[in-house]
Amino acid sequence: MIRGSETVLSRDHAFLWISALLFIASAAGTIWWCGSMSGGMPMPGGWIMSMAWMRMPGQTWPGAAACFLGMWVVMMLAMMMPSLVVMLTRYRRSLSLSGENRLGGLTALAGAGYFFVWTIFGLAAYPLGVVMAAVEMRWPALARSVPAATGVVLLIAGCIQFTAWKSRQLRCCLEAPDWTKAPAKDYRNAWRHGIRLGVHCTLCCSSFMMVLLVSGVMDIGVMAILAAAITLERLIPKSKFAAYASGAVISVAGMLIIARALGA
Repeated sequence: MIRGSETVLSRDHAFLWISALLFIASAAGTIWWCGSMSGGMPMPGGWIMSMAWMRMPGQTWPGAAACFLGMWVVMMLAMMMPSLVVMLTRYRRSLSLSGENRLGGLTALAGAGYFFVWTIFGLAAYPLGVVMAAVEMRWPALARSVPAATGVVLLIAGCIQFTAWKSRQLRCCLEAPDWTKAPAKDYRNAWRHGIRLGVHCTLCCSSFMMVLLVSGVMDIGVMAILAAAITLERLIPKSKFAAYASGAVISVAGMLIIARALGA
């Protein structure tokens, strides 16, 4: 029994080390990528359009989409890894209690399923961002309204944090799987568990993703703040209060941006 416990503990240490290395590598990659794509196009209304929605000289649209998707996946690894470690730790604990020994493979597959969902999210976000950027560049009058529209989006995102729907999605992220009702010890179910985690997490983080997208995607400061807010929601005992606090901050930021835009 002691030897088995030591084996599980050793595997947990390896899991945490690998997670830490992935986080460090993805964070470094995100910082480098944001630095290489800093700047943007000045737009009417005094704001800057992000380089994320633009093609580089000589780049095709498929190449630009692939570049964005690669950046997105690395960025999501950096932002979501701290909170994902919490969720996967609960998953691994459930596996151990059920007598499962293939912790590494099942954990890796669940994590892959989780980030697969975030990849799909990025695939959906890119064409939307490109179309919006093209429209704003074509109609200057519309571009001038972007600062006010950004404030409205932030205000909506902040209000979402106070809803029962948000609390329900957060609870789904935090709850460990119930092995007595639905044991899932094979690789197919590990993948499905990762997909479920990813779906609940994308829904739970929808307000944060709204903030990220309207801020231009490439703002490293915004990414760091959002990553911290997402992680706090998963770590503190009263997670809804963390959601309320971030919702209040986002809402106030939205109102200030609206007031500034209307004043200008």
